[in-house]
Amino acid sequence: MKYHRKKDEKPEDVGFFGGATPEIFRFAKLLRARMTEPEKLLWTFLRTRPEGCKFRRQHPYGKYILDFYCPSKKLSIEIDGTYHDSKEQQAYDKLRTETITNMGITELRFTNEEVLSDFEAVKTAILTFLKEGKV
Repeated sequence: MKYHRKKDEKPEDVGFFGGATPEIFRFAKLLRARMTEPEKLLWTFLRTRPEGCKFRRQHPYGKYILDFYCPSKKLSIEIDGTYHDSKEQQAYDKLRTETITNMGITELRFTNEEVLSDFEAVKTAILTFLKEGKV
């Protein structure tokens, strides 16, 4: 089953999950069960609802799965492993970011290394966005 958006359909018309398919939901559930160490570490912080903001992990949205998503702030937080270093993956990530941004969602990206080695800076960047709407 594929999801096709109507030409005149706006992102806000497709609902909380952006028209995600059942396959995307199944894959998101699998990803929640197999979180990486950096994702687990960040989740321990985000699940405390910083600044009163609720986050969801591995949130299906359209054809994508957002690592962490705060619906009230329309904020996606992505944690990138080393596979994001390839030129092909970087091109895909750029297109994905443009698509997500066009849907009205702000995306913050951190590497695994940043999360593991400088977690305080990652938390500060997230808290700054939640408080001020910018990093």
